[in-house]
Amino acid sequence: MSDTLYDVVIVGGGPSGAVATLYAKRVGLSVCIVDKETFPRDKICGDALSGKAVTILRELDLFDAVGDLPGAEIHTVTFGSPDNTLVDIDLTRSDRKDFLTGFVIRREILDNFLFSRAREAADTAIEGFSVKDVLRDGETVCGVTGTNACGETLELRGNLVLGADGFNSIIARKLDLYSHDPEHLVVALRCYYKGVKGLTDQIELHYVDEVIPGYFWIFPLEDDYANIGIGMLHEYIKDGNIDLKVALKNAMNSDAFKARFADAEPMEEPIGWNLPVGSKH
Repeated sequence: MSDTLYDVVIVGGGPSGAVATLYAKRVGLSVCIVDKETFPRDKICGDALSGKAVTILRELDLFDAVGDLPGAEIHTVTFGSPDNTLVDIDLTRSDRKDFLTGFVIRREILDNFLFSRAREAADTAIEGFSVKDVLRDGETVCGVTGTNACGETLELRGNLVLGADGFNSIIARKLDLYSHDPEHLVVALRCYYKGVKGLTDQIELHYVDEVIPGYFWIFPLEDDYANIGIGMLHEYIKDGNIDLKVALKNAMNSDAFKARFADAEPMEEPIGWNLPVGSKH
């Protein structure tokens, strides 16, 4: 048990938890941040940063440091239709060239960088800490209990508990806030490739016949690597008995893309994950 009462106990050391730590310290709050993994660790993702994420990096004075990490700088988003009609969206502005610049950075690299900044800022940062339950004072949540890397049980108390522990959040589950709605769930595969032709300073989202009603992405990385993936609503996969690995192969071997993947080499097996999406209503 810890006798310390923190202003905030943050569960989850990924980008949301790390950023929350930095914002909390900016306004003078005491913070304890925990994560079940030990950094650096991989996280299955498309690895792209744009829009609001870039705005947050600027607010926290992290934009330049993140831009120096291994990865790719992005200036354009390309959308492709089933007939291979392409539409480019320029992320730059003539009056401020870097305003909406984006990045593609492996989560193993980015998350480690952000957690290291959060570790420096936090009053307490614990890796390898598995949260088992929330602590309550009557109807009020006042902390969490869990085990550290040595198997010791600890209680961490705070005036606020922030669940930043992702889609399968233990905090959401313990508070009966977790829900699994196939209508609003995307299932996706990611695989790193090397040697994909035509990589530039753009991320590509293609809506091709082989993956409709899903999407196929090609995101550049450093050293001739690329993040390749496919995503589709869970309900369509189930109803159509769709194998995403087959759909991904079909997309890469389609007339529109087979030349670009002719000499490409997979650096890992496709890895799947669940991605919650917003309501369609």
